[in-house]
Amino acid sequence: MESGERFNNDPAGQKGGRPVIQNSKATVRLPMLLGITLAGGVLIGATFFGGTKSLNTIGRGYTKYREILQLIENNYVDTVNTDELVDYSIEKMLQKLDPHTAYMNPQDAIAARSQLEGGFDGIGVEFNIFKDTVYVVTPLAGGPSETAGIQSGDKIIKVDDTPLAGKKIENSAVFKALRGKRGTEVKLTILRKGEKEPKVFAITRDRIPTYSVDAAYMIDNKTGYLKVNRFSETTYDEFKTALTALKAQGMTQLLMDLRNNPGGYMDRATSIADEFISGNKLLVYTDGKDNRYDRQTFARIAGQFEEGPLIVLVDEGSASASEIVAGALQDHDRALIAGRRSFGKGLVQMPVTLSDGSELRLTISRYYTPSGRSIQKPYVPGQEGDYEKDLELRSKRGEYYIADSIKNDPKLKFKTDGGRVVYGGGGITPDYFIPRDSSWQTSYLVQLYSKNIIREFAMEYTNDNRKKLEKMPFAEFDRAVTINDEELGKLTKQATAEGVKFNEKEYNRSKNYIRTQVKALVARSIYQKNNKGGQNNEFFRVISESDDTYQKALRLFDRAGKLEHGMFTYNAPDKK
Repeated sequence: MESGERFNNDPAGQKGGRPVIQNSKATVRLPMLLGITLAGGVLIGATFFGGTKSLNTIGRGYTKYREILQLIENNYVDTVNTDELVDYSIEKMLQKLDPHTAYMNPQDAIAARSQLEGGFDGIGVEFNIFKDTVYVVTPLAGGPSETAGIQSGDKIIKVDDTPLAGKKIENSAVFKALRGKRGTEVKLTILRKGEKEPKVFAITRDRIPTYSVDAAYMIDNKTGYLKVNRFSETTYDEFKTALTALKAQGMTQLLMDLRNNPGGYMDRATSIADEFISGNKLLVYTDGKDNRYDRQTFARIAGQFEEGPLIVLVDEGSASASEIVAGALQDHDRALIAGRRSFGKGLVQMPVTLSDGSELRLTISRYYTPSGRSIQKPYVPGQEGDYEKDLELRSKRGEYYIADSIKNDPKLKFKTDGGRVVYGGGGITPDYFIPRDSSWQTSYLVQLYSKNIIREFAMEYTNDNRKKLEKMPFAEFDRAVTINDEELGKLTKQATAEGVKFNEKEYNRSKNYIRTQVKALVARSIYQKNNKGGQNNEFFRVISESDDTYQKALRLFDRAGKLEHGMFTYNAPDKK
């Protein structure tokens, strides 16, 4: 994922008083920073901590802690930062609880909170740091940078009077320089390829929307594809718009992609599930020590797609709110769940804003799918390290490649509406297992990504061929444009010049994948501005050509149709 002015971290929090599901910071494939939002959390947090009984119970411990801090501040031999000590002690204390209760300092809380909001104030570019230089990947369509004339490939060498280059330049510094209150002006000094002298652009910051529906397009005349990357403030509205558009194009069956979706707002997840589930069926319920946080959510609307074959893709990166959607659809036999076992996060956090702007995410309840399953994977309080290694252990067991490696607890057996067996205690096990395709994964490819070679080459290819490519409809582009071996040879030479030693055997394994990636990035650059709602349809169309899970899922619609009509030909996850 490129670094962008609008970045995407793992969301969690609470909106309008509804608990929000958030996934673990553990997994490598998911973003490390877990976001939360203020909305709803302040009121519930104040209520939660307002009881004098609780304060009396912890009074002795609080007095002792305050005494120790005061002794350190007044008498310790060296000068110390007591705020840092407090933060550290809080983090250590929370490690004795579950893996998802966590503390965030004010700076991290602000940064993370923006991930579930509907937008931010800025100049509207996606950027990338390469060779100690900030490059514009693309100006966001309709944003102030595009209006001002900023182009893909431009080097940002100065923001106002501050140089923006060098070995120490980091994403955080770029964010800080480019973002600011809407209506304020910022001057960018730009060096454009082929021009010797830099140019200065005056850009007025504006509200830049963020999107969570990555793609929504027709695969053929009856099959729709819809990919959701998170459950944020605007996700349900985006989803409804996309679903309406697909139905208007004749969609009668849908492939919904929730792979690597880390979660977000619970109410957005249940609203989306409600679009597929008829009647007033239960969608999810929560249960905690305090019954104030016990809730049941039922289907309540006449959804747009309550009939028609539905396939939902999940993998080990699908967590929390994604698992709520998949669990509800699976329990009501409404969708065929395909892919790999999901992450396994079934704990609900409540965000509480503290007096200094920091935030506590406190686990208040567990959530359960309609059949009664808790999908929270096992953990031991205080042993977060073991919990964080779960995905690594799945890989070692061969679970990503062999369905029989999925070890469900036979004691946690439940049944769907139609009597199919499903399991709790560790994520959503798919109805149809599709192994991970690792044939193209090599250390050479990893090095290309670490040096940003593929994205840099795609950007140069786009700029060199922009005039010709922009005249092509996408169908012609997809049919006629191929990143040939000669072009790939240029890429490998560039990689060698950047210190990536050429490995012919590994290159040949990864070549077709590299070819597809470059073409997809070029398509994104050329056609994204033609999409509505921030979608990247052309990028995902190209990527799908080498997406093994996607291609295998397309052959499952007959099975999904039978499932919808109660024709169950199996009672356990398919192992093909």
